Formats: sequence, structure tokens, C-alpha cells
Amino acid sequence: MSDWQRQAKRIVADAKGRRGEDEAAAYLRAEGWEILARRVKTKRGEVDLVARRPGLTAFVEVKWRARSADLDLAIDARRLARVAAAAEILIPRFVPASEDMRIDVLLLAPGVRPRHIANAWMPL
Repeated sequence: MSDWQRQAKRIVADAKGRRGEDEAAAYLRAEGWEILARRVKTKRGEVDLVARRPGLTAFVEVKWRARSADLDLAIDARRLARVAAAAEILIPRFVPASEDMRIDVLLLAPGVRPRHIANAWMPL
């Protein structure tokens, strides 16, 4: 595969990811969450969405798949650990001292209701 083909694939994947994040943000807003930030990058990784409800801040990993059957394999411990590492850096910026925080996952596919996995990361 040539460099331009790899770049074209990356551009298409990035656009799909942004659409998935748009859909996830709309879903969370409808569920009563305020979206504080999107695509927050740190030296340890990236957090797709930072959302807040009174007393709770969630760092949300969004996974979009073209087929709902592929959602079960969309997230794994390695990916969640990267999100948790990034969230650890972001806590002082987004989580007031009196609030709880958690790592959530939002799984999306066409034709199915979004699957919100609250508190998806539990360190050992």
C-alpha cells in the first residue's frame, strides 16, 4: 500500500470517528450530560469525550463500528488502560475536588441503540 493510500484510509477513518463522536455527544446530552471537551490529547493518549453530570465527570471512549456484531470486539483492556492513563492526567483540569469520576465506553453502530457502559475501567 502506498503512502497516499494509507493517508486516504486514515482520513476516511478519522471522518467516521468524528461522526461517531458527534453521535455519542448527542446521545449523552439527551441523557442529561454536559459535554465539556472532545478529543483531548495527552502524552499518554486521547480521551474522546469528557462529560459531566452534577457530582460526576466521565471520560468517555467512543467506538463506532459499521456492524453491530463487531461492537463486542471494539474495546479491550489495552485501549481502556490508555484512556485511563490519559484521564489521570486530565483529572486536575476537569474533575472538581468534590466530584467523582469514571471511565465510560459508548459503543455505536447503525440501526442499534447506543450501548453505554458506565464505569468500564476498573484497575486491578
